[in-house]
This record gives sequence, C-alpha cells and structure tokens, in this order.
Amino acid sequence: EDHNGDMDFKVAGSGIGIAIRKGAARPDVSSPSALKSALRSARSVAYSTGPSGVYLVGLFDRMGVTAELGPKLKVVKGEPIGAVVARGDAEIGFQQVPELLPVTGIDYLGPLPAEIQQVTVFSAGRPAGARPSDAVNALLAFLKTAAAAAVFTKTGMQLA
Repeated sequence: EDHNGDMDFKVAGSGIGIAIRKGAARPDVSSPSALKSALRSARSVAYSTGPSGVYLVGLFDRMGVTAELGPKLKVVKGEPIGAVVARGDAEIGFQQVPELLPVTGIDYLGPLPAEIQQVTVFSAGRPAGARPSDAVNALLAFLKTAAAAAVFTKTGMQLA
C-alpha cells in the first residue's frame, strides 16, 4: 500500500501479437526458432514505430536476422499494422495485440512466444500531492472490478 491508500496500481498489460492476411498460409510462430524461420521466409515484415516496433528492432538484432530482413522490413507510422497486412502490403505484421484484434482482413496468429515477449504495462493512480477526488477514486475503483477485467481481456490485454 502506498501514500494514496492502494490507489496506484498496474491495470493491465499489452503484449506484441503477430498477424497475417486473412486466409494466407499460417506460418509456425510458436517458438523463437519457428518465428525466426517464418521471418526469413516472409516476403515482407511490418511493424510500427511505437513501443512494440522499438522492441522488435532489438529483437531482430538479438535473433541475428536484421541484415537478412533489411530489404523486407516495412516500418509503419500512423496506420494500424493490421490494415497494412490486410491489404497485402506486408505478409506478416507485428503490433500490440489490442491494436491487431479489431482489424478485419487479418488472421491473428497469436502473441510472440513467451520467451521473447515484451509486455507494455498500463498503470493507474493519482499523482503524489493531488487533491482527493470522488471522480478519480470512482474511476480507480472501477478499474479493479470484474467488469473492467472482462473488457481488458476481451480486447486482448493481460490482467496485471
């Protein structure tokens, strides 16, 4: 418990997911080595400029595939990766799961394998020194309810 009476807490996390165009052959992405093979055989690979993309740049380096993938990589800014994949501008795409799930025209393959997954954690709280507020207290209390948890889970977030 902290100075705000247990009102600062982790709400949910968002992992990185993998998508292909709807109906395309589903590559095996169930392990780091399988993902590495899928990346090598893909004609094009898209990722965003957001936190997931920053992480993927380092991941591709650690996997030793950056140079090989170089000409196939598509860095996308200002558009959902799922949309790029759905229209065929990339064969495989990576973005945070909640950003992929609502996109039509793609098949969601699943999250990155657990051993190489990066989860962005979302927290809620009141800044130190902030005045007590019934509205803020109500929102923070709501974020801990089963109803909120159901929405987080439905949209692809992991409960913290």
